[in-house]
Amino acid sequence: MKILVGISRIFVGILFIISGLIKLNDPVGFGFKLQDYFAPEVLNLEFLVPYALAIAIFVVVYEVMLGVMIILGYAKRFTLWSLLLMIVFFTFLTFYSAYFNKVTDCGCFGDALKLTPWESFWKDVVLLVLILILFLGRRYIQPFFTRSIRSIAVFVSLILCLWLGYHVLMHLPIVDFRPYKIGANIQEGMTVPEGAPQPIFEYDWKFDVNGEEVVVTTNGDYPSQEGTFLEVETRNIQEGYEPPIHDFSMERDGADYTERFLNEENLIVVIAYSLSNSEMEGFIPVREVTDKALANGYRVIGLSASSQEKTEALTEEYDLNFDFYFCDMTTLKTIVRSNPGVLELSEGTILQKLHWNDVEDLQLEKVGVPKPAIEVIPEQSTLEIDTLDQGDSLAQDSISTEADNQ
Repeated sequence: MKILVGISRIFVGILFIISGLIKLNDPVGFGFKLQDYFAPEVLNLEFLVPYALAIAIFVVVYEVMLGVMIILGYAKRFTLWSLLLMIVFFTFLTFYSAYFNKVTDCGCFGDALKLTPWESFWKDVVLLVLILILFLGRRYIQPFFTRSIRSIAVFVSLILCLWLGYHVLMHLPIVDFRPYKIGANIQEGMTVPEGAPQPIFEYDWKFDVNGEEVVVTTNGDYPSQEGTFLEVETRNIQEGYEPPIHDFSMERDGADYTERFLNEENLIVVIAYSLSNSEMEGFIPVREVTDKALANGYRVIGLSASSQEKTEALTEEYDLNFDFYFCDMTTLKTIVRSNPGVLELSEGTILQKLHWNDVEDLQLEKVGVPKPAIEVIPEQSTLEIDTLDQGDSLAQDSISTEADNQ
C-alpha cells in the first residue's frame, strides 16, 4: 500500500501541475470553455458568464498549487480534501458533457491535447481512483523537506503562477498550441488531404405498413419497402476528417474576400471578435501602427463578428483607416487571445501576432508605395466587369472572322 500511495502521489501531482500550467498558459481560452459550460443549454449558469475569466484563473492556479502541495506533502488534510472534491466535480462535469453530448471538448489540457468527452470522463475516473487511494492511504504520505522549505516552495509556486497568469493576459500565451500559431498557413490548415476519412451516416426510414410502424436502416439509399413513408432520421456513426481550420472567412456586403486577402503578400489584419467586449483603449495604438503599415505599403483590414453598423461606428469614432470584414466569432477568439489583436499575413502565412499592448513591436518593412484604406469592391461589380470583358472578346473575334471572310 505504501508503494502504491507513493506512485499515486507523484502521478497525481505531476498530472495536476501539467494540466494546470497548460491552461494557465492560456487562461482566456479556458475562460471561453467555461462560458460554454455556463450556457443555458448546458449548466444554465448564465450569471457566471461575466466572471468566467476570473473563475478560470482561480481554478488553474488552484490546480497547479494542489499538484505542488501533494508532492511536497504540504497541508495534507486540506490538499487531499481539495483534490477529492475537485476531481468529483470534474468527473460529474465530463460525464454530463459526454452522456448528453453538450461540450465536445472539456479543455482539460487546453489546445495542447484534444480529448473527446468520453476520453475526458475516463481520464477523470482514473484520477478519482488514484486520489481515493491517496485518501485511504494518507498515513503513508510523508512530507518532503523541512516545514520552512515546504512553505517557501509553495509560496514561490503561487507567486510564479500569478506572474504567469498576469503575463499571458497582458500579452499572449507563451506557447501557442492553436492552428493559427506563427508560421502556420491558413490555406493549408483549411485543406482536406486526399484519402481523408469521410463521415458515415445511417438512415432510419419509417413506414406505415398496415397500421404498423416499420423501420428500415440503410446507408443512404431509399429502401424498397411497401407501405406509406412517414419520416427518416439520420445518425452520424463515424465522424469524418475535419481540417484544423474550418470556419475561417472574410466577408462583407454578401461577398467573400477570403481567397483575395489570403493571396496578399503584405497584409495586416486587426482582429476584434466582439466590439461589445473589446478593450477600446487598444484601438489607439492600433490606429498608430496601421497608419505606419499603410505608409509602408501594407494592405490593412479588420475582422470582427460584430455587425457592420457597429464596426463602421468604431471606425468613425477612432478615425481608423481600414474597413472591417465579417468572420465567425469562435474562429476569431481562436486566432488571437486579444481583443483587439494584430496579425501580419503573407499569402496566408502568419508571420507576426501581437496583443494590442505590444503593437508597437510590430516589425514593418518598406514593401511598396503608400496605400490608402482598402476600398471594398462589391462582388457584383467584378462579375459585371468579367462579363463585359468576355463580351468585348467575343465582339473582337466576330470582327476578325468577318474580315477573314472578306
